[in-house]
Amino acid sequence: MSEPETGTAVVVGAGPGLGWHLAKRFARAGMAVAVAARDRDKLEGLLSQEPEAAIWAYQCDAAVAGDVHSLFHSIDRDLAGPDLVVSNVGAFEPARVLEATPEQFERCWRVGCLSGFLVAQAAASRMVERGQGTLLFTGATASLRGGAGFANLAVPKFGLRALAQSLARELGPQGVHVGHVVIDGQILSERYRHLAKERGPDALLDPEAIAETYYQLYRQPRSAWTHELDLRPWVEPF
Repeated sequence: MSEPETGTAVVVGAGPGLGWHLAKRFARAGMAVAVAARDRDKLEGLLSQEPEAAIWAYQCDAAVAGDVHSLFHSIDRDLAGPDLVVSNVGAFEPARVLEATPEQFERCWRVGCLSGFLVAQAAASRMVERGQGTLLFTGATASLRGGAGFANLAVPKFGLRALAQSLARELGPQGVHVGHVVIDGQILSERYRHLAKERGPDALLDPEAIAETYYQLYRQPRSAWTHELDLRPWVEPF
């Protein structure tokens, strides 16, 4: 399939890991890309490394409705209505159930699940009007099963997956492709590069390879849309 020459992509929850690799992949395809995070200064630092890329940075706390509303209005003004939106936001504070505080639990849910609802609502209101668009969510192993000490992650990820399923059934007939990607394994980064050395080549997920999969989901013909897929290294047990 040929790559598009135009279009606007939005990555909410962009940092130096997967979010930034998504932005670079979409920009390389010729799209105008908006990246959003709570700390815009960190985004500006990433942008300085890619001065030629068509990427714009925005500050946004995706768990706050007003911030998300302002983000999409700014993108409408600066770029154009979004063709592709990725909700890549998450937070995890490890704690066993008897040790977790209500404040920790609520914060993880707001960041990991409520943010997805807010982003989806803002994106879908624009996509449905045009009768087209792609909305993708980043999931995790915890989207499918809750482990001991992982309730603060599993509960919002379960909720996000349920949201994606409901959106797919509601918005698909209106021309909007909704996808949920289960990242089943550790993503390679500088922080975890030592694990790659210990476990061997390709033992961790390559963020560039993940980004390529997201882009191919965006390019799928609507006669053969994927709603959910899982990605893991070839050595990962499951």
